[in-house]
Amino acid sequence: MEHTPRRPGPGEARVRVHAVGICDRDRDLYLGRGPVPYARYPVTPGHEWSGTVTAVGEGVPASLIGRKVVGEGLRNCETCAPCRDGETHLCAAGRGETGFTLPGAMAPTLVLPVRLLHTLAPDADLTAAALLEPAACAAAAVLKARPLPGSRVAVIGAGTLGLLTAQLLGAFSPDELTVVGASPGRADLSRRFGATDHRTWDRASGLADLDAVIDTAGTTSSARAATSFLRPGGRLVLAGTPAQEAERLDPAGIVGRQLSIGTAFGASSGAWSYAVRAFSAGRLTPLGLLTHRLGIDEFGRAMELTGSGDPRVGKVLLRP
Repeated sequence: MEHTPRRPGPGEARVRVHAVGICDRDRDLYLGRGPVPYARYPVTPGHEWSGTVTAVGEGVPASLIGRKVVGEGLRNCETCAPCRDGETHLCAAGRGETGFTLPGAMAPTLVLPVRLLHTLAPDADLTAAALLEPAACAAAAVLKARPLPGSRVAVIGAGTLGLLTAQLLGAFSPDELTVVGASPGRADLSRRFGATDHRTWDRASGLADLDAVIDTAGTTSSARAATSFLRPGGRLVLAGTPAQEAERLDPAGIVGRQLSIGTAFGASSGAWSYAVRAFSAGRLTPLGLLTHRLGIDEFGRAMELTGSGDPRVGKVLLRP
């Protein structure tokens, strides 16, 4: 079907999409497993993207035209209690999200409110910038973990979210930064993203007295295991969507050791700004996660690759 670019309305901008990433949520949407209210069919998918502004609506400065940008997917009202508290991704005014309930970036152009855009440097690599959406989610987890220089930290999960989290943690100069992943084949990549050690689960039991652990894997046992890795007073952040049959945590042990447990789901505007600043400063270099660049006509193959479980498959990008 021929794509007809929509004219941006007041407060909106139209973006020419450069690249769009795929994650498991996109695959669930493709397979018809997108749950209400997180999906609304029919919909054009695509929530991880980068591009260039080509037109603006009323009330938007014309100087934005030609700027390289990325953008937040979750709409927010800016006036409800969560929004006023800075938790814009928890907006209470009703859920709207690019690529799930609203038209996404798997099309030549995308129109969205200009207040959701984050501008990039003129020389920014737009291919790498398409990974800034998962990087913003990683940033949300890191901000919750509150790492300090010289600390001992770990990330559970060596996927896209886990390795971006590791790279952002590395910017705090930890004394130890361990990545725990299922595949030993990810060890070299983990170290490229800042890990001082990569452990598979059979070697993870030796971890102890850590200051902070971020669980991006969300497996049946990862959260419970993470609590055993922490020192008294340590911090656990759950950033991966937990498995439905996940093992329960031990409240008595958590209280007795005064562990702090936080969660990170999605990314606020502040987390987005954090990730974009890290990218612009060269402290976040996500391009090493990319293994496949495909045309939009290879959408079906992209979904197969994403769900293959092959450890050699990293991030898959489509070019509309």
